[in-house]
Amino acid sequence: MSVRRLAPLLDQPASFAFTPENLTWLDGQVAKYPDGRQASAVIPALWQAQKQNGGWLPQKAIEAVAVRLGMPTIRVMEVATFYTMFNLEPVGRYYIQLCGTVPCHVKGAIDLKQTLLNSVGDERHVTEDGYFSWLEVECLGACCNAPMVQINDEYYEDLTPDLLIKLIDDLRAGRDVKVGPQDGRVSSEPKGGAKTLTDPALFDGSLVGGWRTRFENSVTAETDAGSATGKNDMKPGRPGATNASQSSATNAPAQSAQNGESPKAADDKAGASDTSKTTVSEPGASADAKAPQSDKSYTMTPSKPEEGRVVAGSKGTTPISGTPTSGNSEGGQGAGEKPAGVDPGAKPGAAPGAN
Repeated sequence: MSVRRLAPLLDQPASFAFTPENLTWLDGQVAKYPDGRQASAVIPALWQAQKQNGGWLPQKAIEAVAVRLGMPTIRVMEVATFYTMFNLEPVGRYYIQLCGTVPCHVKGAIDLKQTLLNSVGDERHVTEDGYFSWLEVECLGACCNAPMVQINDEYYEDLTPDLLIKLIDDLRAGRDVKVGPQDGRVSSEPKGGAKTLTDPALFDGSLVGGWRTRFENSVTAETDAGSATGKNDMKPGRPGATNASQSSATNAPAQSAQNGESPKAADDKAGASDTSKTTVSEPGASADAKAPQSDKSYTMTPSKPEEGRVVAGSKGTTPISGTPTSGNSEGGQGAGEKPAGVDPGAKPGAAPGAN
């Protein structure tokens, strides 16, 4: 960042005072902030003082702002010397800021810089008539219209050396100048004019009726396609797979009466729930059957002595070695027996049959 210092004493005015209009304006700015926070208006105050003094801030203007806002002069000086928006030395009536950042540079800003050197002079130099001075600055945010310059508060874009010379001549002569792009285009539209949305019918309303008709035809076509029957139509996952509300309850009395059927007798219902008529199968050698772990039988035979049905006897199973059988406090039969095929006299670690 460049060093920013106040202008030499020879360029400093002897005094500075806000005009009555600017004092009224400044009071309105201060009123925007709570009591005791009037220092928040320091930047607007310095900006207005710069405009009143012809585009630059003398030392007396900085001191006047400090007094008006009740701030130490050094605090206001820090703000004025930090922001490059404040000019600390005299500038011309038309202060030209040339953007030299990359987008403008590659679009011809270097040629504009040479033009200013030839027609105005060195940077920070004010012409003898007091009309112009210039400075190269960083990006001014108009990259779409590069290269460009800012003169006082306005942007002048899409410049060439010839257009810049004409602009300077018109300002010096007091002629009106056009703000913005200087090559004829509007705002930031493409070079050579707009290339899209150029049909006048898009803006006079004549296409509204045609658009509505196309939309209605499209909706009708989609509706017809959805109601047609074809190979791609959605089908139920299985026969009769419909909503529950559409399925009939065949055993409901009301449904039976509607179909002309007689309701089921109470005896038929009782027979359907008689457990004595239930067929019970014994477990076989299936994959889901588990090996029994006790002497309890897994035979499920209904016990109804009053009907002459004999209760099946216990079928006992071979218990796991070392597991007592149920109901025998002394270990039960076979509790101390070895599994079949084991020699009681065999030595630990010896092969079966070895002595």
